Amino acid sequence: MLNNWDDPFAQFANKKNNATNVTTSSTSTIDQSAEQNVSQNVSQNAENVIRQQVIEQQANEQKATEAATETNASVANTPVANVAVAKAPHAGDGIVSNEALMATAGAAPQVNPIIEDAPQTDTNTDLSGDLTGTGLEEIEMGAKRIQVDDKKIINCRCDLNQLVPFKYDWAWQKYLDGCANHWMPQEINMTADLALWRDPNGLTDDERTVIKRNLGFFASADSLVANNLVLAVYKHITNPECRQYLLRQSFEEAVHTHAYQYCVESLGLDEGEIFNMYREVPAVARKAEWALPFTQHLADPNFHTGTPENDQKLLRELIAFYVVFEGIFFYVGFTQILSMGRRNKMTGVAEQFQYILRDESMHMNFGIDVINQIKIENPHLWTAEFQQEMVDLIRDAVEIETQYARDTMPRGILGLNAPMFEEYLQFIANRRCSQIGLPEQYKGATNPFPWMSEVLDLKKEKNFFETRVTEYQTGGALSWD
Repeated sequence: MLNNWDDPFAQFANKKNNATNVTTSSTSTIDQSAEQNVSQNVSQNAENVIRQQVIEQQANEQKATEAATETNASVANTPVANVAVAKAPHAGDGIVSNEALMATAGAAPQVNPIIEDAPQTDTNTDLSGDLTGTGLEEIEMGAKRIQVDDKKIINCRCDLNQLVPFKYDWAWQKYLDGCANHWMPQEINMTADLALWRDPNGLTDDERTVIKRNLGFFASADSLVANNLVLAVYKHITNPECRQYLLRQSFEEAVHTHAYQYCVESLGLDEGEIFNMYREVPAVARKAEWALPFTQHLADPNFHTGTPENDQKLLRELIAFYVVFEGIFFYVGFTQILSMGRRNKMTGVAEQFQYILRDESMHMNFGIDVINQIKIENPHLWTAEFQQEMVDLIRDAVEIETQYARDTMPRGILGLNAPMFEEYLQFIANRRCSQIGLPEQYKGATNPFPWMSEVLDLKKEKNFFETRVTEYQTGGALSWD
């Protein structure tokens, strides 16, 4: 792929040699003429140069408009069969040259809407409010430097624009780990998946349902998580190193949504069916409906932490998303897809999900650390009543996810069935309870899928020419000792 990549710097060295061989549009000819005019006027004083540029810009815009009109008229009179349609960039084509990227720079149209009867704004309204502890407050010249003891994970009143000194080293380390584990969907070969999907005998109907249902669920789920981070959680976590990781997590959620889109496109699936599934299929909608109210509460612009009641709302929401949504609701889908990969079916989709599982495990562990840190700094929030409420929350989640397993595989496939998932979810729920200091709820629950632990241990050898090594890390993060 890199052999075909145009060197972005070569265009400057070869510009003169290639000038006579390149056939350009009328617009690019105008641009070259403008450049020559500017270079001829270099000796003039600054005022003359600016005046000349304004005149030339107006002339160029007029000529470009006339050229565009002539082009459109020519195309309109050309038979459809003779019109060459440019191929749009395709997801997964790989690295795009700098020249190709710059060719589209500034291509967005200029829009100057005419607003009639615009509503009058009350200029006396005070929009500032209390911005202390948000990172948006006015700059205070001469203020003292931040000390470690000034920092708090919520309700902090000190400057949030100063990353250091670190108070929560674990948060910074998770940010570094997330950067080291960077990946992109196009790096994964989907050729074998496409061949298997097109083969009428390649997959059973139940296996196809599992693929589509999980793509549908995760496509909306990661968008919900991203919205929760950007619109709700970020503004209430008042620590810069934690916010740094939240920004990284938000990007990773976008990568995950990209991965589902890449799978849908690669397999030629109906994108409307997949991405609208959370509004059409009850088993998928049920989990989204469960999660959405938590974000809505915290995204309310009138909601502010600082009281025991509101601080508990924030803590409840963090447990709902990090412990339940990412820590329980994702695991039936992960297991189903990765089980297919273990049987050499849909290996590209499975590898995408393996990367996503790694990311989500880090997200969940970060969230659990935040939850426990809030408890340490605010022990009055962790009341017996609140703990029981969280136990009920987790138990309800196990029931919802168990029903999802029944709905997605009513007959059992790949050596999996709904009763196995029920025990697996109880096993996971016990672990989640222990991680945030709650008593285990399902005594004797065991793990029927021990191989899932192996999947999380990504240090496996692979044929480099068949697929990217899953434990790949960016070069700057590798230790060469």
